[in-house]
Parts: sequence; structure tokens; C-alpha cells
Amino acid sequence: MRFFHLSDLHIGLKLFNRDLREDQEYILAKIVEYAKQYRPDAVVVAGDIYDKAVPSAEAVEVFDHFVADLSRALPEAVIMIISGNHDSAARVNCFRSVLSRQNLYLVGQPPRMQGEQIEKVTIRDEHGNVNFYLLPFVKPSMVRALVGMDEDGSSLSYDAAIHRLLEREEIEEGERNVLVSHQFYLPRGMNAEEVERMDSEVRTVGNIDEVSADVLERFDYAALGHIHKPMTVGKEVYRYCGTPLACSVSEAGQEKGIVLVELGAKEDAGDGKLMTKTLVRVLPLVPLREVRVIKGRLQEVLKQASGDYVSIHLTDPADLEDDCLPERLRLAFPYLLEVRREEVRRADYSMDLQVEALADPFSLCCAFLKDLDDAEKEILRDVINTVQEGKIK
Repeated sequence: MRFFHLSDLHIGLKLFNRDLREDQEYILAKIVEYAKQYRPDAVVVAGDIYDKAVPSAEAVEVFDHFVADLSRALPEAVIMIISGNHDSAARVNCFRSVLSRQNLYLVGQPPRMQGEQIEKVTIRDEHGNVNFYLLPFVKPSMVRALVGMDEDGSSLSYDAAIHRLLEREEIEEGERNVLVSHQFYLPRGMNAEEVERMDSEVRTVGNIDEVSADVLERFDYAALGHIHKPMTVGKEVYRYCGTPLACSVSEAGQEKGIVLVELGAKEDAGDGKLMTKTLVRVLPLVPLREVRVIKGRLQEVLKQASGDYVSIHLTDPADLEDDCLPERLRLAFPYLLEVRREEVRRADYSMDLQVEALADPFSLCCAFLKDLDDAEKEILRDVINTVQEGKIK
């Protein structure tokens, strides 16, 4: 069984107010070319189809063309797409039952009521069944009626909610099983602060959305979305594929790609445990324009003229006094994103460091309100997380 693992398309994204439609159409066309070349049996997109919950008509058109082109390139393949935290679950879920008859599974909503299960799509090859469990982005409040409450009557944590949700599934261990999910999974023993996050990602205060990756151990492969930098989660077969295109300057220099997964037969590993022979390969995606950071004095910077998306960091304050600076930079860098002043610190900037430490909303509110107890801090976290989620609606 061969399938593509993609996620975080973020169609409709603007980078410093620059419209990326041309760049996104270019990279999506490259994905279709790879589909024609490698002929996967399935394509999975692990959430964040769009950058906004209410996408523009242009963004919907780009996605429509991409899915249509994929379907034409792979008429026998199954295409499975779940919603992410940037998507509107209800909108993605629209026409779900109708589209599934065309081997296109658009799953926006997780199971929410008794009797409902995670959407399971089964594809058969010469080695038997491969079961794809399609779990869109989940907040505990979405599935409260299904997974219940904590012992003290409060809502479950993200970790507990996802564990209970997956524990409800009767997973056939003798068959090959793939989880497609859009959550923040953490390997055992790792702190959330150790995971490098990109500027384009929405993060919760206190990392309340983290889920222990031990919940993935029932699956032969986990096709994950949400983290924008490609990374594995404890094992090579539990991985985030990352964005196909840089979504922020913090992603400059990252190598993007499609994860090509090949699942062989599930066999006895010799210790009584069954193991699936799995091959994972990254197919590189080279963008129409790179995202680059260029640092130095103005004359040094201008020598690196480029048609890429560029963030300029000028190290000599005197360069900013050049009256012709904007025009000179625009001529050298037609896709200039920003210009920053970057100084080498020589003095004691302890006060600046304190200000930076308080830069996040939670710390600022705590410093202003003072003497908050734990319960009040939890309420504050919840309010700030709700406001931050609202920014992407």
C-alpha cells in the first residue's frame, strides 16, 4: 500500500500581505505531478486546508482545482482530507456522505454523540486491509457528550479527551492501521517547550493542547498535521510532514516535501508482536520563490539581489538614514517582505530581556493583575486561548 501524506496547505494565506496564490498553485501542481509519477493508492491531507475558517472565493477555487486535478491524475485512488484548527469543521463536513461515494472523504467533524465512531476508511491490497482512521482537530468541548467529564466534574484535558476518543475504537491489531490526525502530539518525556514552533502556528497558553504520543502506539503509521516543521514524534512512523510551502519567515531555509509511505505486510516480529514493514521517503518540493533572510550592511545586502521572498535585517543603523533606501531595496528585491534593524548588543540589556519575557499576553496579564491563584490563572488561560482562536476565524 502506497500513500501520500500531506498537511497544512493553508490555502489563502498572505505573507506580509503578499498574496501567495501563484506560489500555492505552483506547489499544488508539483504535488499532482508527483501523484502521476508515483501512482499512490491514497492521498491523505492531515488538516488546515485553508488559512481561515471562512476562506475567500479565490482560496476555495484553488482547493477545488487541486482536488479535481488529483482525482484526474489518480482516478482509482482514495483521497482523504480532515479539518484542522484553521478550518471550519462544519464547512469541511458539508456533503461528506455524498463525496465519500466518489472515493473523496472530507471529514470536518469528529464523532460527538453516542453511537458515532471515528470515520474509518478501509483500502485493500495484496496483504489485506489498511484501515485509515480520520480524526479532525478536536477540542475537549466538541466531544464532551461522548467522552464525559473529569472526576471532579470539570472538562477533560486535550490529552485525556483524545485518549478516551481513541480507546473507544475497536482496532484490529492483525490488520494495518493508520491514524490521520491534526493535534499537538508530544513524545514521552519531552516538554512542549522543546518542540520548535513556527511563527505561523497558533499556540495555546500553557500548551494545554498537548497530547501524549503514547496514544499513537496502536497504529502502524500516524499521518499528523498541525506542526509546520517536518518532524517525527518518537518513532519514524509517527510524523508531521510539515507545510508544503513556507508560511512564515521562521520557516526560511526549511526543506519541504511530501511524505511517501509504503506499507508492506504485517508479520510476526519474533517476540509475539506484529510489525508492519514500513518505508518512508520524502519527495522534495521546491517552491516558485524561496523565503529567505538576508543580514548585513546595505551594500552587502544589495549584492544578493533576488526574486525570492526576502526579510532584510540591516546591521548598520546608518543605512536606515539613506533617503533612497526603499527604492533601492525594491529594485533589488521585488518580493521584499520586510526590513528590520538588527544591532549587535554590547551593553547590559537586562531591562529589555525582562520586557521580552513579559511579551506574551498571559505573562502581561499576570503581571498586571498580580496575586492570582491557580484557579484564576486557569480562567485567564482559557480566556486568552479563546481570543487567540478567534483571530483565525
